[in-house]
Amino acid sequence: MGNIFHWIFTVLFFVLCFVFIVTIGILLINGMALLIKFILKKQNGVHMKVIRSSMMGLCLVVTGILTVIFLSQNTATTPPIEGEDSIAELIKVDLNGESQWISVRGVDQNNEIILFLAGGPGGSQLAAVRHEMPELESEFVVVGWDQPGSAKSFGSGDELVVDDYIKDGLALTEYLCERFDKEKIYVIGESWGSALGVMLASERPERFHKIVSTGTMVDFLETELIDYSRALEISIKKGDTDKMVKLIENGAPPYFGDDVTWKSAEYLNYLGNEMNQNPEISNPGYQTFRDIFSQEYGILDKINYLRGIVQTFNHVYPQLYDVDLRESYGTLDVPVKFIVGKHDINAPTELADEYYNSLNAPDKEWVWFENSGHSPWINESDRFIDEIKKMKSVY
Repeated sequence: MGNIFHWIFTVLFFVLCFVFIVTIGILLINGMALLIKFILKKQNGVHMKVIRSSMMGLCLVVTGILTVIFLSQNTATTPPIEGEDSIAELIKVDLNGESQWISVRGVDQNNEIILFLAGGPGGSQLAAVRHEMPELESEFVVVGWDQPGSAKSFGSGDELVVDDYIKDGLALTEYLCERFDKEKIYVIGESWGSALGVMLASERPERFHKIVSTGTMVDFLETELIDYSRALEISIKKGDTDKMVKLIENGAPPYFGDDVTWKSAEYLNYLGNEMNQNPEISNPGYQTFRDIFSQEYGILDKINYLRGIVQTFNHVYPQLYDVDLRESYGTLDVPVKFIVGKHDINAPTELADEYYNSLNAPDKEWVWFENSGHSPWINESDRFIDEIKKMKSVY
């Protein structure tokens, strides 16, 4: 039922927006005609009547749009899971005085908890995890978190800093442990989330069974420099003059200011397309259209989904340029499992390998995914799920 309402409200929103645009057009046309009549001193009440009618219609349309937005936000949900002990919730939680959203899904709410940390900063993967790894819900309670500045949590925090993510992540961990009566939880960190997972484990190791790092980010500035050089090299090799010129115009990172996202996207999207076209990768990757139109997101959430990717990334990512896990997080008191896509050209695997070899941890494991790029949990989701399930029998 929730999914039906979701699509009804989405369609209504676009219909009303179309009517809104048409009405504005009518108002402008008739307003111009009335102005011309006035200048020419020709009195005619026809256009004034049309303007009055259009204004009334415009008010009704705006009211309709606001009503649909309100209803869509308040009926956004996550699909139910059958079973007496199952749990399927999309809830707002208070983390250090800020309201943020999580999804909680599992066949048995007594199972161990996995917290999935999305990439970004500013990315939301509440729906993506549900779509790509539903089988994980049979073994674990899977928790997705819209981090500050992303989608449903877009308005959380004014001037976000990296430390906010660490503090809020720890607060969420405490909330989950207390609510589900657990001493520890598991964490899967994807891309930026892989670094955040390490940061959380460093602060409160006693709260984590294991950290799973995939699409592993190690040194953020070095990663950007490698990615930029790699994209430039590919564009030259392919004779892609337009891309080559654009990359040279932008110059190499680091970037600061209002266009960090757009400059980074020039090479990140280019590398993403390379991975999508790589026949060695099993599954191309993200299905953004499917995810953004999932029922977890109301209309405002859909808008903020995109705003988070652009605005939050733009503001927070430059703060990560001086983060190097090899230097700051060389020792962890929590086991770490690296699941690495062999064909990842977004997060350099050579940096992940260096971090793995230098990392001092109670237990560490490296698993190559031969047919994956930056997102093994999507590219080879069945095998990824199997690797995660193995952990349950150990801890």
